[in-house]
Amino acid sequence: MKEKLELFKKSVLEGYQINKEEALELAETPLEELSQAADEIRQRFCGNQFDLCTIINGKSGKCSENCKYCAQSSFYPTDVESYPLLGTEELLKQAEYNRKRGVPRYSIVTSGKKLSSREVEQVCESIRQIRKNVDISVCVSFGLLNEEEFWKVKEAGAARVHNNLETSANYFPSVCTTHTQEDKIASLRAAEKAGLSICSGGIMGLGESMEDRIDLALKLRELGVRSVPVNMLNPIPGTPYENNPRLTEEEMCRIVAVFRFILPEAFIRLAGGRGLMEDQGRRCFQSGANAAITGDMLTTAGITIQKDLEMLKELGYQAGACGR
Repeated sequence: MKEKLELFKKSVLEGYQINKEEALELAETPLEELSQAADEIRQRFCGNQFDLCTIINGKSGKCSENCKYCAQSSFYPTDVESYPLLGTEELLKQAEYNRKRGVPRYSIVTSGKKLSSREVEQVCESIRQIRKNVDISVCVSFGLLNEEEFWKVKEAGAARVHNNLETSANYFPSVCTTHTQEDKIASLRAAEKAGLSICSGGIMGLGESMEDRIDLALKLRELGVRSVPVNMLNPIPGTPYENNPRLTEEEMCRIVAVFRFILPEAFIRLAGGRGLMEDQGRRCFQSGANAAITGDMLTTAGITIQKDLEMLKELGYQAGACGR
């Protein structure tokens, strides 16, 4: 098995793209050796660059979609605060707060299937004011917008669009039925046509198999995604997944390492659920992950910016906004 791992590593370092069957084999290799090999691939293709961003819950709750993991869905009796789209003053204040603490990328995330035309106009003005007053890259997660709407977002000053595929195409209907994964892919392609870079990943621990995780990574590779959030499910009371067993740190390290083999040039980003790990993701950052969301998550507490910057320095990373 060790010889096979070394062969896969050498092939990836030489530019080979591993296939599904090979990735499934990789997932069975000893974790310590797998993590070390993934970290070598990360160093070769990405160096010590680390992409750090923070998010703000720009609009919360009352979502029309039935994603089974989500505290903000109107389908489930969760204890989550609901409020409309935040105004420019609050969004600008949080951008300034995060930039002063060393975070170079700021993402505005909103609940709902998509923003309305009025909301798009409102948040575009907020983005313009942020870009005018703060030296920070702005990312957005506004749901299933179309190309015309993304052009407005782009012209306002946003650089990147986020929209997670969540899981494999095969497993997605078990997670959500009010929209499809193809809807998400169409929106990502529309964002690219508008000149925006794209960010997309998934949630681990929904009940999916390792095969589903590998299928997700392969689809992201096919789409050319370079910013890949890897979330660990935080089972929220009131959601259908409230009793799902929490993944271990070892399982997350294995997932990240396999993703690195499939996506050697990507910024693999630990996102939601990282605060549940005792080491706050340190082992994953030595297993191929090289990006993170810092600060508070959407509906759960995250890890402070200062603690993250200290940990990254200890690990030899250079935190910044990498790529577009």
